[in-house]
Amino acid sequence: MLSYEKLLFQIVPSPPNPFRMKHQSKKGILFRSEDIRILIQEESCPENRSHVIEGKSGFNLLFFLSSNIHLNAHDCGTQLSFKKNQYILHYSPEENNADLRTENKESLEYLHIQLDYQYIFNLINPESNRESADILEGMVKNNYIFLHKGTPPDMTVEMHMILREIIGYSKKGVMQKLFIEAKVIQLLMLIFEQFDQKNIIEEAPQAPTAIKKFIDENYHKNIRAEEIGKLMGFNQNKIRKDFKACYHMTITDYISELRMLKAKKLITDKKMMIKEIAIECGYEYVQNFTRAFKKKYGVSPEKLRTE
Repeated sequence: MLSYEKLLFQIVPSPPNPFRMKHQSKKGILFRSEDIRILIQEESCPENRSHVIEGKSGFNLLFFLSSNIHLNAHDCGTQLSFKKNQYILHYSPEENNADLRTENKESLEYLHIQLDYQYIFNLINPESNRESADILEGMVKNNYIFLHKGTPPDMTVEMHMILREIIGYSKKGVMQKLFIEAKVIQLLMLIFEQFDQKNIIEEAPQAPTAIKKFIDENYHKNIRAEEIGKLMGFNQNKIRKDFKACYHMTITDYISELRMLKAKKLITDKKMMIKEIAIECGYEYVQNFTRAFKKKYGVSPEKLRTE
């Protein structure tokens, strides 16, 4: 089994940012076991740069949490650029070095999950069936870096929620190990599902696909279904019909579904007021948020929090 003692992660200390969100900013190692290592950068770095070293024979999940991040891989001379909320799953057969940087003094924020090859091999068990073998082969060949035509995949709402849970988890010991392993498995499942759907998405009508991507990235804002087509230059009636045919729900229902999923997760955060959660989920008025939440789950946000 690969020892992670040889892995390095260098971040030059910097003063805390007073304008961070309510949860405490973190940087450095969040979790480390024989098979899994999780590192986070949630604060500004000097010159907005960070140095990452990928261990030998391991998989690396990099989730980019701030905008305009540029990656320079020294071993192969590859340069890639990432938007906020994109990610890659990368296999490194040898120890590799990479620099991350941002432009114009923007913050540099990301989460790096390192996974031992043997751990993934045992988890997927490629000898059990063809599907498992194909998944592992795809991981080793780095087929999970780009979703479409050289474009890194976007994080889904579920991925955001899992990362939030990983960052906020406070228990240690066996409970932490079990929790982290469960969340890593969930992330991998979501990644495999996302890439399994790429052929279907490529065959889907262009407008519904673009609309869905826009909603996934902006559902937390105060957007309305009737405004989206106009913003993106699509015919209103046509996109409503095509979106429902493609995804089996209306645009309004899809926006509401994403908002309610996020809201239910945030309700358990005792530090956030209900009004703050409403705004975070794209509702201008807390009354509208409460009404939508109760219709969805049969209970008010306040009642759910006290249960």
